Amino acid sequence: MEIKRFSEWITLKEKIHTKERIPRIKEGEVWWLAIGENVGIEINGKSEYFSRPVLVFKKLSYLGFMGIPLSTQKHEGSWYVNFRFQDKNICAALAQARTLSTARLYTRLGQIAEDDMEIIKKGFQKLYL
Repeated sequence: MEIKRFSEWITLKEKIHTKERIPRIKEGEVWWLAIGENVGIEINGKSEYFSRPVLVFKKLSYLGFMGIPLSTQKHEGSWYVNFRFQDKNICAALAQARTLSTARLYTRLGQIAEDDMEIIKKGFQKLYL
């Protein structure tokens, strides 16, 4: 069984919760985000920041958005959409989409192509609606 780092994550999460500067976001942007140490099949963050690249799928407010975690591992099936971003093969894990606070964001990586965003939206709609 994988050893989880929950106590380290809680310490970082307390710092994130009191963060003063909140970045502005746009739909279609990719950010490094402190996604955390999660449970079961939920995607975990990596490194000391428990981070992972996440797509800003839908901006909900200045403080929150619907995000889709990204991976460089290729996956097949209706839960995933594969696309190219910054000359890399990327996979959007649609089944891991969730509401996130903009306080978790810390580095903007760029904007995905409009065509790819449309493919991701169609995949999301097919999976959830």
